[in-house]
Amino acid sequence: MKIIETSIPGLLILEPRVFADTRGYFLESYNQQKLSEAGISTVFVQDNESKSGRGVIRGLHYQLEPYAQSKLVRVIQGSVYDVAVDCRKGSPTFGQSFGLELSEENKLQFFIPKGFAHGFSVLSETAVFSYKCDAFYNPAAERGILYNDPALQINWRIDVSEAIVSGKDMILPLFADAEMNFEFK
Repeated sequence: MKIIETSIPGLLILEPRVFADTRGYFLESYNQQKLSEAGISTVFVQDNESKSGRGVIRGLHYQLEPYAQSKLVRVIQGSVYDVAVDCRKGSPTFGQSFGLELSEENKLQFFIPKGFAHGFSVLSETAVFSYKCDAFYNPAAERGILYNDPALQINWRIDVSEAIVSGKDMILPLFADAEMNFEFK
């Protein structure tokens, strides 16, 4: 597995080794020992999966400390544009976002540590999105940021005038007004 650092400290792209032949392919999607050797000591406790259609935007979501979640995300079917926003006060990249395409073709995974808001847009007809979390879902700690906050300048790679966004996500606050309690370490 190849670990690729991004322009934002802590965000990592994982490129698995894929063994393909005429029968299809095989890859190791998770190996605690290899992640630990790469400096990711996160212990995951919950797996989640969603299926969405083209134009869906989910996010930007996070949970406040002490219920914050690190996530390891990937796409099983289709493709998405995946985005993480740095919400760690004191970070040199506070308020900046990083995005990349995750797809069934590229098989990339994205490690998002605690202290980031996370979301994605669906680029394909449908997408099956899978992610591991290192803390359980806690509805009382759930927070978010409005997906189209002009200050974040996120290009979701879809026509946002036709985006399909939940009512809950449509009323999230702007980044400047969002409740955050993360510190950069």
